[in-house]
Amino acid sequence: DKVLRELIEPYELRAAKLREFLCDVQPSLHYDIVPLLDPCGPAATDPELHCLVVSEETRRGGDAVNQKRLQNGLSELSLYEIVLLKDPIHSESEEEKVSSSSLRQRLLGTLLQPLQKDHALPTRPYVIGLTGGTGSGKTSIAKYLEELGAFLIDADRLGHAAYVPGGPAHEQVVAAFGREILNEDGTINRKVLGAKVFGNQERLKALTDIVWPEIARMVKQQVGEADALGNRGAAVVVR
Repeated sequence: DKVLRELIEPYELRAAKLREFLCDVQPSLHYDIVPLLDPCGPAATDPELHCLVVSEETRRGGDAVNQKRLQNGLSELSLYEIVLLKDPIHSESEEEKVSSSSLRQRLLGTLLQPLQKDHALPTRPYVIGLTGGTGSGKTSIAKYLEELGAFLIDADRLGHAAYVPGGPAHEQVVAAFGREILNEDGTINRKVLGAKVFGNQERLKALTDIVWPEIARMVKQQVGEADALGNRGAAVVVR
């Protein structure tokens, strides 16, 4: 349930940074950094542990660990509670404590690398590829950019258009997967088609090899239409 979990650094990198920090603070101690594969981690099963550091937020988790230890025939751990540092510059949408979630919020809109001009590409229209996982906010961002004057191209809608009777991919898909994928009105039953390709990489590739080039062609066609609109075609959002 973490906010912007896609922007969380990989475990290996986080562990390396943690080790570097700990060694810098107290290089004489031995640090054993392990991934937590369950809510309790090794604290519920390791008989050599004696103390667990918790915060005011995770105190209940410490109590749960001790319950697990008693169930496993181990002694309870001493719980040492620390006070969380407050973030003096947090916004209303961010956490009050110093938090990596707030840092990820602030990274939104930051360029990961400098813009590089490709002289092989036309200077206009400027094409933006808008991507992201389900529920990541693509629709909201696309609507916002459209309100700012961007020409919006909905690749999902183009994908559906490619399948309709008379569409550029309809006959090829039917020829490849059989007429049993058709409804009575001649439209493609996407559930039946999906069942044919689900879990079958070869069939899935056969489908994408048909549909994706047609979607790309339709996108290029709409980019050209955006360019013909003059100033309104200065930015193009591709979903």
